[in-house]
Formats: sequence, C-alpha cells, structure tokens
Amino acid sequence: MVLCDAVMRKLPGALGHEDSAAEESFSTALGGDPEYPHYTRPEEFRGMRVPEVLLSGDHQKIHEWRKAEALKRTARRRPDLLKRRAP
Repeated sequence: MVLCDAVMRKLPGALGHEDSAAEESFSTALGGDPEYPHYTRPEEFRGMRVPEVLLSGDHQKIHEWRKAEALKRTARRRPDLLKRRAP
C-alpha cells in the first residue's frame, strides 16, 4: 500500500490539486516539522468539535494553531524528534 500511495501521488490529478501534498510531515513547507491534525465536515462528530480557530478564517491564527498542535502531538508521540530539532 505504501508503494501504491507513493506511485499514485506522482500521477497528474491523483491528489486533486498539485499543491495538495505540499504540507506533509517533514516537508520544507512545514520547516521539516511533523504534520498538524486535520479536520473535515461535519463540524461536530460523535461529540468531538472542530476547533473554533479553524472555523475563524483568520489565516495567521490557523497557522499558529497548526504549528502548536504539531509540536504538542510530536512531544506526546515522538519526543526524540524534538531533540533533533534546531533551536
């Protein structure tokens, strides 16, 4: 499946838009950091809500939230990656 995914995303139109893969874990677009959590519709599902900041339309706040969440998630799951991170 990993091989299929790697090959398929190289096909034109496979991801819907050429910029779709720009912000993936460890990409230069994210400064080499892990990816942030993703949310989709509906805004509430099984008692879990999409964070208000993501619904706000404030791109700067969304960017800051994504960065903070990526770092929190990494600290929880892979603290060793943060040790390698440049200060």
